[in-house]
Amino acid sequence: MKIVHVASELFPYVKTGGLADAVAALSVALADEQHEVAVFLPGYRQVLEHPDVAHATRKLRLKIEMGDDFMSGHVEVFSPRPNLDIYLICRDEFFDRSNPYGTGQRDYEDNAERFIFFAKGVVNTLRLTDLQADVVHCHDWQASLVPLLLRVAERRHDLTLALRTVFTIHNIAFQGVFSESIFARTNLPEELNNIDGLEYYNQISFMKGGILFADQVTTVSPRYSEEIQTEEFGCGLDGVVQARADDVVGLLNGIDTEIWNPSIDASLPARYSADDLKGKAKCREALLNSHGLDPKFKGPVFGMVCRLAEQKGIDLLLDNADFFLKNNCRLIVLGKGEERYEQALHDLVAKAPDKIAMSLVLDEAMSHLIEAGSDFFVMPSLFEPCGLNQMYSQAYGAVPLTSEVGGLADTVIDADKDAKSGTGLTFLPTKEGLGDALLRALKLYGDKPRYAAVQRRGMKRDFSWKSAAGGYLELYDDIL
Repeated sequence: MKIVHVASELFPYVKTGGLADAVAALSVALADEQHEVAVFLPGYRQVLEHPDVAHATRKLRLKIEMGDDFMSGHVEVFSPRPNLDIYLICRDEFFDRSNPYGTGQRDYEDNAERFIFFAKGVVNTLRLTDLQADVVHCHDWQASLVPLLLRVAERRHDLTLALRTVFTIHNIAFQGVFSESIFARTNLPEELNNIDGLEYYNQISFMKGGILFADQVTTVSPRYSEEIQTEEFGCGLDGVVQARADDVVGLLNGIDTEIWNPSIDASLPARYSADDLKGKAKCREALLNSHGLDPKFKGPVFGMVCRLAEQKGIDLLLDNADFFLKNNCRLIVLGKGEERYEQALHDLVAKAPDKIAMSLVLDEAMSHLIEAGSDFFVMPSLFEPCGLNQMYSQAYGAVPLTSEVGGLADTVIDADKDAKSGTGLTFLPTKEGLGDALLRALKLYGDKPRYAAVQRRGMKRDFSWKSAAGGYLELYDDIL
């Protein structure tokens, strides 16, 4: 099968969140199953600086119609492994920047034009090469115009570029909503600028286009596919998703067990497994020591790795600050994000620097060490389409504390509700819910045999992409 993925991030070339991990791992899993896989990615500065791209070849030049203008660009291609090609849509004006989406303080003002150019670059490359895709699979709003632009190009040029298209919603909260004036830059028929097309409350919604015009819509967990059809979680697009309800399916993401596996993880000071946990104790000491905390501390260590954003439940963590200040435990937080949360966590650390530590960085190696060195991993998300850290934490023996939303509810079994199968502790995403879970965590940690049983059950679960990719292959077969 020939499968094309279109995304704005791909690990290890550019990553701001779980999207990069998911697209990379799915692509690799499909390639390893001997399918021909191509991934389209913007030619960001940091991607072009990656060592793999030193071997890229310039495939073709692009001349993209953007409203009344034509803009030039080019495509570079490289192959990091068998059956996998990476196509970079390049234009320095749009992608030669220090960050993918914005300055850190605000989004780039020309993001609409940047990703219209990207989407059109993908479609033009499909037209001008012999890729002849069976499935074109697009991810999130940055790629969401591709299914529509592809079908329009097919009609215009009387050819077939893809048999079927798939659009995956990784997070419906980020929709690509822009001024209605940007519609002209798409060069789409004017009749698509209405309520049955891209129009969205006198603006333009890129994600709406993906939901309406892809042959199949998927989300990254079964529960999330149901949640986004409700007013609470649909972020204004619940009615649009409901209109495609028969074509919406939730498929749970997996984790890349070549990268996230404590028995082979070269970034750790020691390796370990469910059958031999000695190395985890060394990782725990290294984690504490790296943050200036007593490495011989005997109480529970709570870890947290996330974007510092409201979605991730940072307010709930801060509302429970007294738990960490008053109890015999440690808290280590890794992440960057909103300035108000960075400052609030700095203030919390200042109150108890011997108990609480944080790193305001995006550090891949440290995120591995936090998973390996923590006894509990905290994820109090207000919503979570899939989540990966709760799967990483189970694989690494850090018992997860997760809110009962989205993919977290699909992947973590509460040990107090199910004593035989439990792999973590779950709670409603409220201050009281998290507070209760933290107290239950202390109790669980004090019962060493029970804690070890919960920990080992989590480590033995199969969250691999080899298993998860099977669901996508079944979907592709069904729609073909």
